Amino acid sequence: MQHVDPHQSGSAILAPLRNGVFRSIWTASQISSLGWLVQTVAISWLMATISASDLMVALVQAASTLPVFFLSILAGAIADNFSRRWVMFAGHCLLALASTTLVISVGIGFISPWLILGLGFIAGCGFALNDPAWHASIGDILHKRDIPAAVTLTSVGYNIVRSGGPALGGVILAFFGPLTAFALAALCDLTPLGAIWRTKWHVRASPLPREKITTAIHDGLRFTAMSFEIRSAVARATLFGLASISILALLPIVVRDQLASGPIVYGILLAGFGSGAFVAGMSNSFLRRIMSQNKLVAVASVACAACCLSLALTSSVAVAAFALALGGAGWLITWTGIDVSVQLASPRWVVGRTLSIYYALSAGGMAAGSWVWGTVAQNHSLTWALVGAAAALLLVAAAGILFPVRPWEEADQESSDFHPPELALALKPRSGPIGVKIEYSIPEENIEAFLGCMRARRHVQSRAGARNWTLQRNLQMPSVWIETFRTPTWIDFLRLNLRLTAADKEVVEHLQALHDGKLPPQTVLSIERTTDAARTRPIEVISRPLERYVFKPVHIPPL
Repeated sequence: MQHVDPHQSGSAILAPLRNGVFRSIWTASQISSLGWLVQTVAISWLMATISASDLMVALVQAASTLPVFFLSILAGAIADNFSRRWVMFAGHCLLALASTTLVISVGIGFISPWLILGLGFIAGCGFALNDPAWHASIGDILHKRDIPAAVTLTSVGYNIVRSGGPALGGVILAFFGPLTAFALAALCDLTPLGAIWRTKWHVRASPLPREKITTAIHDGLRFTAMSFEIRSAVARATLFGLASISILALLPIVVRDQLASGPIVYGILLAGFGSGAFVAGMSNSFLRRIMSQNKLVAVASVACAACCLSLALTSSVAVAAFALALGGAGWLITWTGIDVSVQLASPRWVVGRTLSIYYALSAGGMAAGSWVWGTVAQNHSLTWALVGAAAALLLVAAAGILFPVRPWEEADQESSDFHPPELALALKPRSGPIGVKIEYSIPEENIEAFLGCMRARRHVQSRAGARNWTLQRNLQMPSVWIETFRTPTWIDFLRLNLRLTAADKEVVEHLQALHDGKLPPQTVLSIERTTDAARTRPIEVISRPLERYVFKPVHIPPL
């Protein structure tokens, strides 16, 4: 396991674009983002003109992020169980539907604040489906060493478009009206549909049947809850989203009331936000060489706090544009760092679900933040809302002590080879519960190292699906230690072993090195049976003798 550095690994910022599939979808995504940003400028400004409520203006951001909070976890389970390519296609269909409906509504003159929020909600559902599948697919399309560059490039590409898209939206809105802006957005939303339809990529298929969606969601939540790196990154992202969304949610009110300007200035300020994010993305590799990832995310939170404070105190467009560039830089550094941390800490079997949980909670934080800061602005003042958000961002920076974002590490997260053991009973996939017992012989001098490995073993097995894990010591033969756990069914036992990555199997190799028996540690499998005659059904006995499943011996020097 090693730290990921693009210069050391040969993964330069533009390296992922050499892959034709990634390049095609990435390019189409930028065109779609251009349309979305033009539409966002138009829809935010339209809301500010048809509604006098500051809360309704702020809720424009919440409308598109709230579905991500509610649907992302379900979408992540779908992305891990079905074709991620078709899940992405379905997500972009919803985006195109929302944009087309908006064009028709404005064209016939039927528009209201609640219709705007409703169509934003539909678009948010599209994002909820697309984003986990697309980001999980990056690891399918590219080598894992290119994932940091690909995630950074995705963010940088979006912010390149953000540098010009909002300004373009402001110009279109000022000279041609909202209908033209919405029509352009609808056309741009068709581009990813064509790119996804044309491209295909290989995904390593599981030999086992699909999990039930409810089971898949439960397994994803369990894995995330038991992975400190992912849990910490998700907590940090949620807090950052809650505080930092104030910048974008309150910006239309800043432009309208504090700067006394119109849509062109609003577009220029959003372009400043995107320009800062672009510069930060291009400098990301250099910044990570001089500062740890956790400190970098903390500094990014401070930069966003400075942006909020500056917007609260200035009436100058130039100062506001500079402040937003600083906020855009902090925005990109934080989201890119956390996104990559979650991806690299997740095995391929669960990456869609861990990313979806991260997106759901961070989007929930942003939706809640839009409502909180909009309410403060409406009931107190815009200045109070921005100053409060700045204070919250400083607290988020300090939260790095409790929720550190770990350095990016390159670990083998691919599933290792597993061959099911031969059995003397013909089991069905739903047969169970299955009991597993593994016996070790550990000399006295190796006990401390053995217990340390067993702590890691319990963590690895439990997050992959083991239930009721225990470690027992034989009272009559103290050198004998027995590891036991259960799985609900035979298919769950197979799924558990297929989920273990090559990095997880290193724990097994360390245990074998500590084992002092004549034979390697032996695994005994059993199926639990009730003695109730009415509930007992015979299982066909296979004619060959029962064989124990034995770990293949691997010679590793003692720890």
